[in-house]
Amino acid sequence: MNNEKNMNEKNKKQQQLTVLRHSTEHVLTQAMLKLYPNIKMAMGPAIENGFYFDFDPNDHKISEQDFPKIEKEMQKIIKLNLLFHKEEKKVIDAKKLFPDNPYKQEWLEEIQAKNEKATIYWTGKDFADLCSGPHIKSTGEIKAFKLLSVAGAYWRGDEKNKMLTRIYGTAFNNKKDLDEYLYKLEEAEKRNHRRLGKELELFAIFPEIGQGLPVWLPNGYRIRCILENYMLDLERKYGYVHILTPHINKAELFEKSGHLEFYKDSMYSPIDIDDQSYYLKPMNCPGGMMVYKMKIRSYRDLPIKLGELGTVYRYEKSGELHGLQRVRGFTQNDAHIFCTPEQLFDQFKEVLEMLKVFFRDLGFDNYRFILALSDPDKEKYKFCGKRKDWEWAENALRNTLKQENIEFEEQIGEAAFYGPKLDVMAINVFGKEDAISTIQVDFNLPERFELSYIDAKGLKQQPFVIHRALIGSFERFFAFLIEYYAGAFPLWLSPEQVWVMPISEKHVKYAQEVTAKLKEKKIRAKIKDESETLGKKIREGEMQKIPYLLVIGDKEVKSKTVNIRERGIDKTSSAKLSGFIEKVENKIKLKK
Repeated sequence: MNNEKNMNEKNKKQQQLTVLRHSTEHVLTQAMLKLYPNIKMAMGPAIENGFYFDFDPNDHKISEQDFPKIEKEMQKIIKLNLLFHKEEKKVIDAKKLFPDNPYKQEWLEEIQAKNEKATIYWTGKDFADLCSGPHIKSTGEIKAFKLLSVAGAYWRGDEKNKMLTRIYGTAFNNKKDLDEYLYKLEEAEKRNHRRLGKELELFAIFPEIGQGLPVWLPNGYRIRCILENYMLDLERKYGYVHILTPHINKAELFEKSGHLEFYKDSMYSPIDIDDQSYYLKPMNCPGGMMVYKMKIRSYRDLPIKLGELGTVYRYEKSGELHGLQRVRGFTQNDAHIFCTPEQLFDQFKEVLEMLKVFFRDLGFDNYRFILALSDPDKEKYKFCGKRKDWEWAENALRNTLKQENIEFEEQIGEAAFYGPKLDVMAINVFGKEDAISTIQVDFNLPERFELSYIDAKGLKQQPFVIHRALIGSFERFFAFLIEYYAGAFPLWLSPEQVWVMPISEKHVKYAQEVTAKLKEKKIRAKIKDESETLGKKIREGEMQKIPYLLVIGDKEVKSKTVNIRERGIDKTSSAKLSGFIEKVENKIKLKK
């Protein structure tokens, strides 16, 4: 009951902030038109942590240097305490308010096609915008706001449309909340995965290769390989076997799966081969269904757990691409579990156990669970499968969570049409959530592919299918990982674990011996014997966030020791090489 009350209060506060921020965007639009009368306003919604305003700049070039002037004009409007006033108009009359604005005219044409009236919000008597609201009572209620950045954005997110200018901003109920948010924003920028990805040479996106198609550079690819091997080993311990399906498949497969009927807008154009159409796969699931279906299955064979590190391709609009978080080609840590109804509970329990191990090894301790369920009371709610199977699966998920004493939030009516699911939201140091892991029941594909097994009575039955992705996509997960650790990855994940630094040429031979012994123990070591000062080498190592820097001088050569600089610790220490190696091996083994 308390959780529900807290959630309702949280939602209420967020709704109030959304209204405040959308109202602040109207003030921004009004100020922009006062300062730059030739611009064309396009749209400006509230978003998760603020708002944005898209406009056609005409001949104006707006930059962040203009923000103080714009904010000053906004303050004037706020000080006037102008009332927000709603008015409904016929479309033909509303069009007269925006005579030279093609963007508003386009919106109004769509409203007219629906035979609806246009909703206009006035701020005072001089400024009006096409908007469905709601808004605060007056501009004077805006107490704390800040313009944040300028970006380019295609009209309505479509790269075929004109590129507009977008101003981002935020607003809060008071200056204290705003200052706290701005501090977090500044700290979050230090962890920005795109910036760190470039500085640490983890990944790159080349226009010549294509937007949304990241290239894993040596350092990043090494981490990815470590994660892939880790996940393969973990899954094998729990009885998974692995497959690999092609990047392209015949159209026939996606007709059978339903993707060409329901998902075609997110798929790339067909490739013609020998007068047949092939598609880049948007999901690995259809291939997994074919592997299961290749022979008769008995209840004694179940559960069958097929894992795949499969690369998929989905069309994302250019304006929605974002580093590694939103890409067009990505590799998923997919698995499909085929089981009987009676096995469903144990399979959910096992996946949660794997998840616990995985999060522990990665050092994640702040995450929450969201259970998306159906709403059978909604007449328009369409779902695949039988109602009794839905209830069985939903109860199995819910009861598993309860038995494991896991707190979770139920979202009624948020399930996909093909089955209920459990999302695991990992929360970073600033409270930002990322969906990392998903457990999804699917009643659609077993029906479409006519999957079956022979039960104990010799009768054909349809198996339950669980889609399961602990990592989700490697790209999105890696973006979270970079920001979570600010690039200072745990020792077992660090692409380079030890740098060995001889002070001068006479120390190089012993430094080479140290490096060789580290590599013998499969410790990722590198000798830094360039003709640079020791101070410069140490600074570089610190910037590259290397876990251990070993300095080799006269004392170390004579005593066969190493001088250790450990990341995050101010004091240096000295140890025998054998002792250092044992310490590092133990930390790697325990994933500390």
